Formats: sequence, C-alpha cells, structure tokens
Amino acid sequence: MTRRKTKAIKVGKIGIGGEYPVSIQSMLNTKNGDVKAAIEQTVALKEAGCDIVRLAVTDEGSLEVIKALKKEIDIPLVADIQFDYKMAIASIEAGIDKVRLNPGNIGNERRVREVIAAAKERNIPIRVGVNTGSVSLDIAKEYGRYSAEGLVLEATRHIEILERNNFNDIAISLKASDVSTMIKAYRLMAEKCDYPLHLGVTEAGPAYTGTIKSAIGIGALLADGIGDTIRVSLTDKPVEEIRAAKEILKALDLREGGPKLISCPTCSRCSVDLISIAKEVEKLLSTLNKAVTVAVMGCVVNGPGEASNADIGITGANGEGLIFKDGKVIKRVKEENIVDELFNEIDKLF
Repeated sequence: MTRRKTKAIKVGKIGIGGEYPVSIQSMLNTKNGDVKAAIEQTVALKEAGCDIVRLAVTDEGSLEVIKALKKEIDIPLVADIQFDYKMAIASIEAGIDKVRLNPGNIGNERRVREVIAAAKERNIPIRVGVNTGSVSLDIAKEYGRYSAEGLVLEATRHIEILERNNFNDIAISLKASDVSTMIKAYRLMAEKCDYPLHLGVTEAGPAYTGTIKSAIGIGALLADGIGDTIRVSLTDKPVEEIRAAKEILKALDLREGGPKLISCPTCSRCSVDLISIAKEVEKLLSTLNKAVTVAVMGCVVNGPGEASNADIGITGANGEGLIFKDGKVIKRVKEENIVDELFNEIDKLF
C-alpha cells in the first residue's frame, strides 16, 4: 500500500504523520487523581507496546497525575479536554505533550485562542477530536448528527480557527461508533487536507465485538494508506487495546517485530486437539518479544505445504505431531509434548 502523504507533528519523542510509522495509543481508565494506579497502568501500557498515552483532565488531581507520570515514565502524554479550556492550559503548563480538544464544547473562539497561545509557547500539538456526539446543532440539523459529512464539516470549522491563528501543528480525528460512517468521514477528510489522522471507532464495545469493529474500520482505512496513529477503543483493560492494535498493524505489515501466528480452522481430517494447542501456543507467544512466524496446523494437507512461509510450525499426525521449519519436517513428537517441543525449537532460532 502507499501511505497518504501528510504533514508531520511530534508528540514528545513520537512522530505522527510524514514518514513516521503508524503509532498506537490508549487511554488511562484509573480513578481520577490516583497517581499510583496511573503510573502502574501506564507502565503496563508501555510494556505492552503502547506509544502514546492519553488521560482525561478534569481537575487538580488530573494535573498531579500528569506531573507524576512525566517524572516517572518516558512516554508521551496527551491531555483529553472536554468543556474546560483552562484545564488545557494547565495541562500544558504541567508538561503534557499534546492536547486533544473537542472545540465544539470548549466555547467561543477567544477561549480556543488562549489554548493556542499556550500550545505555541511550549511547542505542543493539538488534536481536533470530533465525534458524533459533539456535532453542532446547525450541522446536525442539516446533515444529521451521525453523518460523515457532518463530522468533516465540524472538524473543518475548528481547524479553520486554528489556522486563522497561525497554528498548524494539528492532528484530526473523526470518530463514530458506526463503522461505515467512520470510514467515510476519514476518507472525505483525507481528500480535504494533509494533516495527520488519528483513527478509531469510538465506543466500539467489549473486547470481542469491539476488536472486530475496530479491525474493519481502522484496517480498511490503513489498507487505503489513510491513518497515522490509531486507538482501538474497547470496554476492557487498556492493555487489551494495545494487543488488538498491534495485531491490526501486523496484519497489514505496518509494524515489525513480535510473533505472528498462523493456524488452520480444523476439519474432519484433524487428528489432534488443535484448538487447545493453538490457544496454548497463542498464550505463550504473547509473552515472546521475537519476530517469528509460527504455524499451528491440523493435518499434513494443511501442514508444511500451506504454511511453508512460516519460520516454524507444527501439524497433527494421528495422535502425534510433526514439527517443521522452513517447510521441511524436522521432528516427530508425541501430541502431549508438541507445544513444549515447538518452543524448544523456537528458542534455537534466536
């Protein structure tokens, strides 16, 4: 795929847009002002592969969390601001690396100008974050609240405010819980400007359904070359968002590193308990920070042949298992030992 050419911005040490790789974001869901919990969750997110962490900023407790995180952890932080422009300014003063504004609920342009002035002084980018719940009444009346055109018009209005004040350090998001609306909105915006785009299906749902919706929406756009940073929004632990986001990027070859798993869906030819084996392999691979492609196949038909592009793999063979590497069988083992033997061979690769 050919990625859309965009301007580049910097969020702390992480670049978004331009030639920078697609980055992964998540958002803290710890109790407001709980510094210890915020630090623990941020560390977990970073270890899972998160590039940028966002937190809702609502009061002095939130500002204390920002200050503590900046001291303790080397990861870019984004302040999520709703309604109170003063919190945006205070977040910048506290050391935040980027501000996400929902300009439609900030108030008049004077307030936005004050945020712009503070952002300019500290060289902080602003994300114009629009969603279907924040579309202005006149736009909702003309286009409907849940229209792609309305989202784009809402974002455009607020981008123009920033541009009128000579501010161009901008990223844009146009999130909807409806996947088709989200895809259409981002495609329309991609034709109108060259600012980097933050992709996401908002309120996607619990891990299972939310991951599917996010993979379709985010994946379709990334396959078109659209999108510079992503957040998978799940009703689950934030670390699960990172796992899903990484898989989306790996599926499109947009992120290198880490293991990839290939496994067949099984059929009547399968002679081992492949479902249990695949789940065990998947769990163990999640702890392996190595670039390796592993195949788990159910029979010799779908074994070394179909999975010949894997670095290493296993296939069932009448209560036994064959371990193959680069498409060639290297070992025959008992079914109950197949996972242990597989990982012994994986260890030999590094």
